[in-house]
Amino acid sequence: MTLSKNPVSPSVLLIALGLSALCSSSSAAVPLKILGFDDMSCRAWLNSKDEADQRILYISWVRGLLTGYNYARPSQQVSAVSSGTIEQYVNRYCSDHPTGTFLDAALRLTDQFSGRNAPITK
Repeated sequence: MTLSKNPVSPSVLLIALGLSALCSSSSAAVPLKILGFDDMSCRAWLNSKDEADQRILYISWVRGLLTGYNYARPSQQVSAVSSGTIEQYVNRYCSDHPTGTFLDAALRLTDQFSGRNAPITK
């Protein structure tokens, strides 16, 4: 069996690389599915201040998100964070970003408490 000694043309190589990048980036375009509450707004969080049972559910959900983050990123885990710290952090975030969501607050919490101090990038 003999191999051809004809080199691959640069244009064929560029097309192959482009198609490869296109195929690999299409899987990254899948939107993240958030399993949370019907209303994840900061308004809902702030309104739950006097509803202890609802606030406990929200804090538990954030703790679950932090645990999932630790599972997905074992090299950049969120340090031990108390429920009180979570509540204070989300209260401050939602007061500063009233049109935001407490999902956003929880994700920013991972930025700060994982030692990364930068948003997650795709």
